[in-house]
Amino acid sequence: MPGTGARACPAPEKDRETAMRTIRRSALIDRPIPEPSALPRRAPLPAQHPEPVLDVVVPVYNEENDLEPCVRRLHAHLGETFPYAFRITIADNASTDATPRIAARLAAELPGTDWIRLAEKGRGRALHTAWSRSRAPVLAYLDVDLSTDLAALLPLVAPLISGHSDIAIGTRLARGSQVVRGPKREIISRCYNGLLRSTLAVGFSDAQCGFKAVRRDVAERLLPLVEDREWFFDTELLVIAERAGLRIHEVPVDWVDDPDSRVRILSTALADLRGMARLGRALAGGRLPLTALRRSGGDLDGELPAGLARQAVRFAAVGAASTLCYLLLYTLLRPATGAQAANGLALLASAVANTAANRRLTFGVRGRDGALRHQLKGLAAFVVGLTLTSGSLAVLHHAAPGAGHRVELVTLIAANLAATLLRFLLFRAWVFPARRTTGSVSP
Repeated sequence: MPGTGARACPAPEKDRETAMRTIRRSALIDRPIPEPSALPRRAPLPAQHPEPVLDVVVPVYNEENDLEPCVRRLHAHLGETFPYAFRITIADNASTDATPRIAARLAAELPGTDWIRLAEKGRGRALHTAWSRSRAPVLAYLDVDLSTDLAALLPLVAPLISGHSDIAIGTRLARGSQVVRGPKREIISRCYNGLLRSTLAVGFSDAQCGFKAVRRDVAERLLPLVEDREWFFDTELLVIAERAGLRIHEVPVDWVDDPDSRVRILSTALADLRGMARLGRALAGGRLPLTALRRSGGDLDGELPAGLARQAVRFAAVGAASTLCYLLLYTLLRPATGAQAANGLALLASAVANTAANRRLTFGVRGRDGALRHQLKGLAAFVVGLTLTSGSLAVLHHAAPGAGHRVELVTLIAANLAATLLRFLLFRAWVFPARRTTGSVSP
């Protein structure tokens, strides 16, 4: 299928997009976003599909040196390895060099290659525009520098074609990934993803790897909810999808960093922080229609209640054992250290044991990976418990200075029950958030 040439976004569309962005922002601030229709149950794509099954978008800005070798290499790889019809879409972000001319020539020469030209810069804008126009059932994108080994492309889109997953992402932070990049970018990447886990409680490992794919039916419902049009676009889309319970598949990738990357680290980091704050407010205020994004008759309908009940029972059993351990330690330490010190030490010891037991028995996490992070988060939950129990003791001693040991124990048991409920909610949403499927085949 030959390319059709450039489809430029005219100036009125730019004004229209600005107006729509303002409307979306007002909607997030003032009222809930109207709920979209529920997603149907996932189904595999038919073996014989009349149109391109995959549309790979390559967003570019002033890439006259890398564009042609990248697209020709990608086209050759797909032609040799991809079993379905495909399309490559070059999304030009208002380039001022020879990029548009090269893109037009490639679209004319390479079958199944197209290109669009936007009036404004922004990776998120390019992806939003290209994905919104595409009719392919699977939409993907990759960076023009081809930092990711293309051998991971088929494992990336296969779970979407088969109907197994809704979104697939490449990850540079999984155990099977092979990454070559400088320490500065490595530290920045890990800090950013760590910040996402600690603030928005995400379960995916790498938000900004330039190697992602999404089913079109999912994109049609997610894109209207994603406000950012620059680098935070990926993160916002993934967070909304995960909170809605959509299935995210991760593929470990081989990655070689491009030393000529033009990402402005400081300005991008500040924009990401603003995006995280905005998205966090929208989620906390319930202004995103997450329930409507869940698939009807899908995974969550059958699995979530059973999983929740099973986790609650196991958490309660671990909690009961931890409470007995806590009371025993408190009773042993109370004569020597006093009530407050005995409470703090007993609670600390039982909290460490409780986190370790729940990690293995309740939430099914095995191995050492993330164990320290889990314990640190568990200790944060411990601080909440310490505040509740110590506060209850302080109130008791102020209200009834002569209260006996049995009254202290009853008060502490009641406070621990309240702390246990809060800790279970924290463990589910923050310490051990639902993990997403990870590819088992390393590229």
